[in-house]
Amino acid sequence: MFEFNLSAAHPLTGYGWDEGFAESFTPFAGQGFVPGRIVRVDRGRVDAVVADGAGVRTVLADTALVATSDPLRVPCTGDWAVIDLENGRVGDHIDGVVRALLPRRTSFVRSASSKRSDGQILAANVDHAVVAVSLADALDLGRIERFVSLAWESGAEPLVALTKADLVGEPDGLAHLVADAESVAPGVQVLAVSSATGEGVDVLSAVLAGGTSVLLGQSGAGKSTLANALVGADVQVVQAIRDRDGKGRHTTTTRDLHVLPGGGVLIDTPGLRGVGMWDAEGGLARTFADVEALAEECRFQDCAHEAEPGCAVLEAVEYGELPVRRLESYRKLLRENQRIVAKTDARLRAEIRRDWKQKQALGRHLAERKRGARE
Repeated sequence: MFEFNLSAAHPLTGYGWDEGFAESFTPFAGQGFVPGRIVRVDRGRVDAVVADGAGVRTVLADTALVATSDPLRVPCTGDWAVIDLENGRVGDHIDGVVRALLPRRTSFVRSASSKRSDGQILAANVDHAVVAVSLADALDLGRIERFVSLAWESGAEPLVALTKADLVGEPDGLAHLVADAESVAPGVQVLAVSSATGEGVDVLSAVLAGGTSVLLGQSGAGKSTLANALVGADVQVVQAIRDRDGKGRHTTTTRDLHVLPGGGVLIDTPGLRGVGMWDAEGGLARTFADVEALAEECRFQDCAHEAEPGCAVLEAVEYGELPVRRLESYRKLLRENQRIVAKTDARLRAEIRRDWKQKQALGRHLAERKRGARE
């Protein structure tokens, strides 16, 4: 059996193992347990890579011992786990049991696609969150703002990949699309890529080398073909292109972790129909840094940027310095985020109700003033 050594070069280094995770594993060392990185989760069991001599092997482990009702604490692709390989079940072909999860450094969380106030973790311990947006359709700037906000909140560094760049005929047109994406994602690198021609793939590979990345986006965004191009093998299957809209339907149903040839690993995810906000106030502040900077110049500290006098944000919109679409997107995502947080925070619910009553009173007051002025 492989003896775990904190100081020796570890076979899992290529999967992201480092001194920090080794330190977290210290309490479990010497108990017969081994560290492993979860590469796939399926129905209470996980595939994980563990050290095997000087190399690695994949094992199937049960997660019953770490079962929890908290959806944010369930094992996830990208997690580092403490695995007991001495208690597998031969008849069920189970190699071992997950005893614990090491503390996560980052986690990409969205609001679960349900009416409950649950979050869903999509990937853990990620360095780069790659937001794939297809250029086969009109560029949806609001979707970029949504994904980037959640990426910043996760602790990972976001990157926007405009896929299917070969479908844009004019170079100038492509440059304008990149500029538009950059305008709604301050401080975020935007790359135009094409899996068909290879354009931009080498640059993206170089950025992702050596770390852990997660590939996110809607179905049809070209994530599967991009994952194949980055890994250098057909690790994901893409259905035939539909004639009517040029899209390939994404057949990935699980989140899988793949080794990149230039170093590092990539987590591919299924196509996401919706990505709800989840306690992403900090991420929204970074994504809408331009709006936040203007807000600091407002007359009132608690300005809602709707009808208040001396609002620097509304003034910027009036003079064309801030697109009205940008402000509306900021308001929408902020409201959505507040609703999610308020579902689990009674104090915030009370504050939101009080704020709403104040806005109603202000609206009535302004309406009365306007009516009086006309009379």
